[in-house]
Amino acid sequence: MSYRQIFYQIVFGTKNREATITEAHCEELYKFIWSIIKNHKCKLYRINGIEDHIHIFSDLNPSISLADYIKDIKVASSVWMKECGKFPAFNGWQDGYGAFTCSIAQKNIIIDYVKNQKEHHKSESFYDEYKRLLIENGIEFDEKYLL
Repeated sequence: MSYRQIFYQIVFGTKNREATITEAHCEELYKFIWSIIKNHKCKLYRINGIEDHIHIFSDLNPSISLADYIKDIKVASSVWMKECGKFPAFNGWQDGYGAFTCSIAQKNIIIDYVKNQKEHHKSESFYDEYKRLLIENGIEFDEKYLL
């Protein structure tokens, strides 16, 4: 038997950071993404977001790469969002993503952070949040790709 503890906070936005995730249907989107996560034998701890991005806090099954995991989530959810008719302005997800590991000691802090996204974004934009997460996690970046 193999055991793992591979926590990731994953963040990605809509194409051009357009506000296309409607609050009326975001819970359906989150449930759809949860089904993708379960199909990959990963555990979802929390998912939430606002109109222009989402946060996923999950573990990662070692049988799949992080890049394939995120690609599968983005591709399947994009197709579903375009076909279901509930997100008429949705044009797709941004090309990239942020993925940040965390320890068991940070688990509940990250869960609460993701849970409180709507409140959090009353005082910090997605751009500022994403830049802060990159800096806090010691990730070098080119600012032109954050826009």
